[in-house]
Amino acid sequence: MLILKLCAIAVITAICALILKNNKSDLVPLCLVAGGIVMFLYAFDYLTESIEFIRNFTENAKIDNEIVRIIFKIIGIGFMIEITASSVKELGFDGISDKLILCGKIIIFVVSVPILNSTYKIIVSLINLI
Repeated sequence: MLILKLCAIAVITAICALILKNNKSDLVPLCLVAGGIVMFLYAFDYLTESIEFIRNFTENAKIDNEIVRIIFKIIGIGFMIEITASSVKELGFDGISDKLILCGKIIIFVVSVPILNSTYKIIVSLINLI
């Protein structure tokens, strides 16, 4: 059902943007951004159920909360960079969009260093068992 709502919002946003393009072309970017925000908010409600499931799973599996927190942070950074970059690209600034994506990749790498460190410690401990 969520997919149908998202598709309907996208179609309505596109139709409004086409109508505005002929009459008030200055408002087209605002219309597209508003439609994108509404779609993001609908998807965010659906995402909260999945996050609760993952939290319960990690508690039962005894996975370190810090690693899960970092993974969620990485996913959030990726989503925010993608949404912002596509919005900037829609406005016609492809260069800024590409630079934003590159900076997002760098930030994701830096944030993921503790996961690499944790993975290294696990591998070393497994080697020491042998």
